[in-house]
Formats: sequence, C-alpha cells, structure tokens
Amino acid sequence: MNISPYIQLIRPRHWIKNAVVFFPVVFGLKYKQTEVWLSAAFIAIVFCIVSSFGYVLNDVIDAESDKHHPLKRNRPIPAGRVSRKAAAIEALLLLILAAALAVFIDRITILVILAYLLLQVSYIFFFKFISIADVICLSLGFVLRAVAGAVAIKVFISPWLFICMFTIFLFMGFCKRFNELTVISDDGRAHRHRKTLIAYTPELLTHLITTSSGIAIVAFLSYCLSESTIGRFGTTYFVYTLPFLVYAVFRFAMLSMKGVYADPTDIIFGDRPFEIVTLLWVISMLFIIIYGPQIKEYLSSLY
Repeated sequence: MNISPYIQLIRPRHWIKNAVVFFPVVFGLKYKQTEVWLSAAFIAIVFCIVSSFGYVLNDVIDAESDKHHPLKRNRPIPAGRVSRKAAAIEALLLLILAAALAVFIDRITILVILAYLLLQVSYIFFFKFISIADVICLSLGFVLRAVAGAVAIKVFISPWLFICMFTIFLFMGFCKRFNELTVISDDGRAHRHRKTLIAYTPELLTHLITTSSGIAIVAFLSYCLSESTIGRFGTTYFVYTLPFLVYAVFRFAMLSMKGVYADPTDIIFGDRPFEIVTLLWVISMLFIIIYGPQIKEYLSSLY
C-alpha cells in the first residue's frame, strides 16, 4: 500500500500555520520556562491533527470542484489516487486521535479547540460558500489557535492578540482569493472551483487587500505604542521593526496578485526574500523582547 497520497492529504507543510500557538509563550514573557514550551508544543501537535482532519474532510467535499483548479486537481482525491471513502476513514481516524490526546488537556483549552473544530466544519459546509465570511472564518481560525496557546499556558489574552492576528490573516486570506482568480484565469472554471469567486473581482479584492493590510500595519503600530505593551516590555522599540513587516506584507501581496503560488505556505517555504525578511523581523522582535529594557537603559546613560 502506497501511503504517500494519504500523507499528502494531511498537508504536513501546512502545520507551520500552527506555530501561532507559540506566540503567547514569547509575548507572555514565559519563554524561559521549559514546561511552558512543552505545554504549547503539545497543543500545537493537537492542532496539527485537528487541522489535518479539516484538510482531509475539505478535500473529500471538494473533490469535484478541485478538478477545475490547475494545481488542486493533482491532489490525491481528484487525481484518483485516494478514494473518497478511504479519505473519509482517514479523517475519522485523525479525529479519534485528537480526541484521545485531548484527555491530557485542561477543559478550557479543550473548549477552544472544539470551537476551532466547529469553525472548521462550519466553514467547509457553510461559510465557504459566502463571500467575505469565508475569509473571516479562516482568520478566526488562526486567532483561536493563538487563544488556545494562551489558555493552555495560563497567560492573559490581550485584545491586541485578536486585533493584530485577525487583521493580518484577513489580509492573507484575501490575497489567497486573488491568487485563485489569477491562477485559474478562466471565470467559468474559477466559479466552478469556488462559488464565492463569483462575487470576488480583481478590483474588489485589490480594495480588500489594501484595506486589510493597512489596518493590520496600523494595528501593529498601535500595539507597539500602547501603554500595556510599554508597561509589559519596558520599551517602544518594536516600532523599529516596521520596515521588515511592511516589506513582508507588500511582497506577500505582490506574489499573490501575480499568481505565482498555489497556497500561502508556498511563499513561506519557497520565496527566499520573504523568508529572509520574515526571519529578520522575528529575530529583531525576540531581541527587543529579551534585551529591550537593557538597550533603553544603556542609551539613556549616554545622555
């Protein structure tokens, strides 16, 4: 038995999205505690399994519509390498595995994971067919991942967590829709692949991408300069990472609107400039979190 198609169905490359579970560890200033990292890692593993369940279920439901996409038609189910029945069984096994691991998770975190699961199922069967609401659902999925990480390690859930993450992933969602229109190119095939593409036009998506990216960047700046952030980290230096963030956002939009990738994860793993700038942003943020107050104190001593 060839298990390669079944591994492809669970999309291991997409597990990188669950890295947002670790955000509360860093921004909650618990990065020095090994047990906290282990707790967050366990939650991330559960989300990898639950999200893979959603991917497989989505592919089962979208097997016919994926045949109208030049890249998705090569996925195991539409390509005929895995039957719908076998894929459905795989999805069920993933769900059972996630339930078994949930025994070791506290009740509140389980509730957040269940909310994420309900959101995923609702998206697959309902919200996926409603324009704008489909992207909002995807964005909320990332927010719930981060919330689960925060709840699991018992740190305060800041409103900024919701604002910044929701808006940046809203931007990425609209970029993905624009990319789908560009890649498929033919309106008839685009609409047969995804019904919401009937309502999305390049002009509308350009406006939505511009608006959501602008809100995300302003939200990040507001977070950097908020009293709660300054009080927690003792510095305003986060604002100086803005050039990295702006470049990453604008390059993501540019590549999406050119239609040069099949999924956002292809940019994360395949576009070197985006990878370098994102890495520089992450490193600079971590450096400021760890050494920001000392840097501020040192610079103050020079005057």
